Amino acid sequence: MNASELKQLGVPQGDAVRYGIGFVTGYIQAGLDPANLQSEVTAIIASPETHASDPSRGAFAKSLLAKDQLRKTPASWRLWGEGLDAEAIRQLTRACELPISVAGALMPDAHIGYGLPIGGVLATENAVIPFAVGTDIACRVKMTVLDLPVADLTYREEALIRAIESETRFGIGAKFATRRSHDVMDADWSVSPVTKQNKDRAQAQLGTSGSGNHFVEFGTFTASEAIGDLAPGTYVALLSHSGSRGTGGAVCDYYSKLAIGQRRNLPPEYQKLSWLSLDSQEGQEYWAAMELMGQYASANHALIHQHVARHLGLEVLLDVENHHNFAWKEKHVLEGVEREVIVHRKGATPAGAGVLGLIPGSMAAPGFLVRGKGHPESLRSASHGAGRAMSRTKATQTLDWSTTNRMLDQQQVKLISAGLDEAPLAYKDIHAVMAAQSDLVDTIGRFDPRLVKMAPVGERAED
Repeated sequence: MNASELKQLGVPQGDAVRYGIGFVTGYIQAGLDPANLQSEVTAIIASPETHASDPSRGAFAKSLLAKDQLRKTPASWRLWGEGLDAEAIRQLTRACELPISVAGALMPDAHIGYGLPIGGVLATENAVIPFAVGTDIACRVKMTVLDLPVADLTYREEALIRAIESETRFGIGAKFATRRSHDVMDADWSVSPVTKQNKDRAQAQLGTSGSGNHFVEFGTFTASEAIGDLAPGTYVALLSHSGSRGTGGAVCDYYSKLAIGQRRNLPPEYQKLSWLSLDSQEGQEYWAAMELMGQYASANHALIHQHVARHLGLEVLLDVENHHNFAWKEKHVLEGVEREVIVHRKGATPAGAGVLGLIPGSMAAPGFLVRGKGHPESLRSASHGAGRAMSRTKATQTLDWSTTNRMLDQQQVKLISAGLDEAPLAYKDIHAVMAAQSDLVDTIGRFDPRLVKMAPVGERAED
C-alpha cells in the first residue's frame, strides 16, 4: 500500500501519510497477512482514538487525531482600534483556536480576509499558514525621496506622469515587451515546483505593479526629524505598493490547497487556516518559495524606483521599504518564556523597536513613515494602511466619480488612472487609525500624494 492508496482511503496528505506508510511498513515487516492490511488501515482511520495507545498503531492514529484538534481556550490576543468589523474579530479568534497558535493581534485597519483577517498578526509553533501570509505574498511598500524641487510636481507634471507610465505596468497579467533584468532571476527558482514552473512568467512581469490597491505615485514627503542623512524638511518622493504578482498568487494557490488537503478534519470555517508543518517537505518548499517571493517583490519595487529616477535624471536621497504579507521566524517572550515562533503578518507592518516602516493612506489621504516601538502584545507589529471601510462591490455600487473627483481636487491630487473601488471613501480615516496605534509606532514623516497611478477601471483586484 503506497501513499496514493492511503490518500484514497481518506488519510490527509503530509504527516498522517508518512505515519501511515510507517505503519504499513511495520505491518509487512512483522509478517502479518497482507490481505488484512486495508481493513486494518481503514479501522484506524475510522476510529483513531481507539488505537492511539496501541504500540504498533498508535503513532499513525495520533497523527490522524492530534494536529487538527482546536484549542479549548484560544491563544491570547489583543486588538487595537474601535468599531472593527465583527467578522474580522471572529476570524482572528478562530485563528487563535488552532492547535499551532501561540499568540495573536489585530491592527486598527483590520477587515475581512481569507482565513486570517487583513490586519491580522498570528504567531504559530513550527508551522506556516499560506492564507495567513496572503495571496499576494510579500506585498510591500517602498518610498524613495528624490532630489527634485517640490515646485516641479506642478511644473513638470506631464514629465512625471510619463515616467510612471513608461517605467511600470498595471493590471492582471501586465508585463514588459522588453524584459527587465535583476539578480533575483539568478536565484534558485527550483526551490518548489511552482516557482520553477513560473520562472518565465516572473521574468516577464519583473518591474510591474499589478492591480487592486497597488499604486505608484509622486507626492511630497515631509520629514519631521533627521532620517539618516536626510535633514528635516519637505521633499518630492515616489511611493509604490505591490507584491509578487502572478507567481506569488500561484504559490499561494498551490500550497493553500495542499494545506487544506492535509487538514480535512478541520471544521469548514477553519479550512482556510490550514497549515503546513515546517518539518514537512511541503512546509519547507512553501517557506523557500515564500522567501523567494520576498526577494522577487523587492526586486519589482527596486526596478520601478530605479527606472523612474533614471528616466528623470534624479538622485535618491532616502530609500525605505517593508513587506506586510509575509511570515518571519522571530523570538518573542510569551507567557514569560522566550521562544522562536512563526509570526504571520497579513496586512500588518513590522514594528520592532527602531524599525522603520511605511503606512499609506489612500489616493487622497496621507501616508506615514513610522518608527516601531516594539510593543510585545502586538508581536512588534502595526497596521499596513488605513484599511477598507467597505468592500469593492459596495464601493462601486454606492460611490460616484463626481464626489471622488471633488475630494481629489480638494487635496490637489491628479488621478492618472484607478477604479472607483479604490476611491478615498472606500477606506477608513487614516488619522483615526494612526491615533489608535500611537503605542505601536512613532510618526517621523508624512507622505501626501499628488500624482496617482493605479490599474484602470475594470481590472480584477489581486491585492
